[in-house]
Amino acid sequence: MKVIQISLIGIIALMTMLWMSANTNALVNTHEIFAWRSLLLQYSGILALTVMSLGMLLTMRFSWLEDRLNGLDKVYRLHKWLGITALVFVLSHWLLFKVPRWLVEAGLLIKPARVARPPESVEIFNFFQSQRGIAEEIGEYAFYLFVALIAIALIKRFPYRYFFMTHRWIALVYLAVIVHAVVLMKYSYWTTILGLVLIPLMLLGIFATFTSMFKRIGQSRKVVGEVTAISFLDGVNMTSTAIQLKSQWTGHYAGQFAFVTFDQHEGAHPFSITSAWLGDGKLTFLIKALGDYTNTLNTSLKVGQSAVIEGPYGRFDFESKSQRQIWIAGGVGITPFIARMKSLAIHPDGRLIDLFYSTTDVDHSALLLLEKDTKAAGVKLHLTINSRDGYLNGEMLRIKIPDWKGADIWFCGPAKFGQTMRSDLMLNGMVENHFHQELFEMR
Repeated sequence: MKVIQISLIGIIALMTMLWMSANTNALVNTHEIFAWRSLLLQYSGILALTVMSLGMLLTMRFSWLEDRLNGLDKVYRLHKWLGITALVFVLSHWLLFKVPRWLVEAGLLIKPARVARPPESVEIFNFFQSQRGIAEEIGEYAFYLFVALIAIALIKRFPYRYFFMTHRWIALVYLAVIVHAVVLMKYSYWTTILGLVLIPLMLLGIFATFTSMFKRIGQSRKVVGEVTAISFLDGVNMTSTAIQLKSQWTGHYAGQFAFVTFDQHEGAHPFSITSAWLGDGKLTFLIKALGDYTNTLNTSLKVGQSAVIEGPYGRFDFESKSQRQIWIAGGVGITPFIARMKSLAIHPDGRLIDLFYSTTDVDHSALLLLEKDTKAAGVKLHLTINSRDGYLNGEMLRIKIPDWKGADIWFCGPAKFGQTMRSDLMLNGMVENHFHQELFEMR
């Protein structure tokens, strides 16, 4: 999580310093309220434009961004917080624009007389001045649409298919914001370091926008497959789906995931890969019924049905210097560990590994398969059934594994469960970078 927090704070701090350097005299000599309003409108607008541009860039799913942020799950978590941050700055920008007008209309503020702007020496800036009214109107309607789209993205009661369908519209909002910003931004900024940073940011954002609009994101990593087997594990409400790829797949590491499209109207969903890569084009996904779409997969999926696979993604790769590992899985978070155990059964790495699996639902056939995988991989299984054993916690882990401080810990499961385990173990002496967590939430 620190890399996400540092990235977000660092972005805001950098752009704030660049904005301050471009307004050194104004910040010292400005005393009148409407002059401050003008300054803060520019500041909030620049920060909103910056985080929106970076948010658009993150949607491209670049491998180099995965490497730097330690996984696509972290990329999308940063993307989410950039969206929330953009909402805060956009709302601040709108309020700075509207509230003084409302106060003037209510007779609580006196607006200074408008001073005619002198002609600009650069002709394009004269054109921009003539378009200020239109740009303000474009920005206002873009604000209303942006708020609605962010609400759909953040409120999980909206079905995923509506989120998937509407989230692309943010690309159009972004283009409207670009028009609004270019016309209304203080013209002197363009010749400062601030302008030299904003220009490539906007160009990258525009590139990402058109890539998204033409559905080209991840295109080079997409392959076509066919569903070859389906089984439903009733006790744990999961569907196991085997797919035979029809085109070349680069291969994957245990712990990675892919975006899978079974239905073009529903769009792509991220699912962990539970099979080891043997070079035979076979992939298996274990899909938990968590929403209106995944609840229907056990009946809607058919053998012979086509599927589009995009990936692989993720850096939950079990690589570490320690020869001692502890795995913690909650619910459907068991999936990357299944893939790793299948890989270890073929290529053992000599590590001593304990797997703690905490589950509410029980399916005896699934547990038998899990026990088979742990034995084949040489992994010691600690099963916690919540109704029988209580919820797994740090104390239970420490009692069972006395040498736990020397281990690397890999966690995949509900976010709150992971936060609780991490906090408990850190309070009891765990080194922070020994805890690896998959943040498997894409909205």
